[in-house]
Amino acid sequence: MPKSKRNRPVTLSKTKKKGREHKEAVVNAIKEAVECYASAYVFTFENMRNQKFKEFREQLKSNSRFFLGSNKVMQLALGRSVADEVKPGIYKLSKFIRHDAGLLFTNLSKEEVERAFREYEGHDFARMGTTATEKVDLKEGPLEQFTHEMEPYLRKQGVPVRLNKGIVELVSDFVVCEEGMPLSPEAARTLRLLDIKMATFRLHLLCRWTPEDFEVYKEDLDHSDLES
Repeated sequence: MPKSKRNRPVTLSKTKKKGREHKEAVVNAIKEAVECYASAYVFTFENMRNQKFKEFREQLKSNSRFFLGSNKVMQLALGRSVADEVKPGIYKLSKFIRHDAGLLFTNLSKEEVERAFREYEGHDFARMGTTATEKVDLKEGPLEQFTHEMEPYLRKQGVPVRLNKGIVELVSDFVVCEEGMPLSPEAARTLRLLDIKMATFRLHLLCRWTPEDFEVYKEDLDHSDLES
C-alpha cells in the first residue's frame, strides 16, 4: 500500500531568514563606516520612493555611504549612551533615529552635504492617503487624451464618462480631489491617468556628528533626551 503524502514530513532547516546574522552584518558595516568616514548625519524623508532615493544615493556614492532599515539596529551600532558609544559623542545621533530616519556617513564637506540635501527633489505620483496639493476638476465634454479602451476603467474609478462616437466624453463636471484632503484609491489612480504628480520626495537633515562637533539641524525631540 503506498504511503500517504499527507503524512510526509517537511523539513524547515533550509529556510533562510533575515535574522541575527543579517543584523550583525549591518551593525558591523555601520561600525566600519564610523571608522572610514569623517562625519555622520541622521536624515529623515517624506514621500519615500525607492528609485528616487537610489538616484540620490548614486550622486554621493563615491565618498558616502547610506543606511536605512531597523532603527534599533542602527542605534545599537552607534551606541545608545556614553557607556556603549563607538566614538565620543556619536551616541547623540541615536536619539534622532526615530520613525522614518536613515544614516549617512560621508567625507564630503558640511557645505556639500547641505547643498545636496537642499537641492534634491523627486516628483512622483501620489498614493492613496496622500494629502492633495491642489484641487483637480474636470469639465464636462470630450476627454481626448484617453482612448476608447479606457472608458470602462475610468467609470470604475467613479469618473462619469461615456463613449460618444468612439470618443471618451465626460457627461458632467467632476472633481477628482480637493486641496488639503487625503486621496482616495480612485483619486490616486485617476491622477496617475491624468499624469498629475502630487508627491515630492525630499530628504531633510536632522543632525550632524564629527569627532570635534555635534550639530542639530531640526529639533525632533527635547534637549533633555541628549543629556544621558
